[in-house]
Amino acid sequence: MKVSYDKLWKILIDKKMKKYQLREQAHISSNSVAKLGKDELVSMEVLMKICETLECDIGDICEFYKVDGEAENA
Repeated sequence: MKVSYDKLWKILIDKKMKKYQLREQAHISSNSVAKLGKDELVSMEVLMKICETLECDIGDICEFYKVDGEAENA
């Protein structure tokens, strides 16, 4: 499974918020923001802080998808 944070970036655009503003307001590291930008996994704590800051649910900021050829129970 892979993760996509495209929904997060859309919310930031809608709120006219920059990545550095999210980092400061959610109290997350620049390393976490970099991982988000590369669609890499981050901790549940980071996702929770983002959701609290943006007043949304986790499904509003990320989604998981299966990579072609990936086994069902991998």
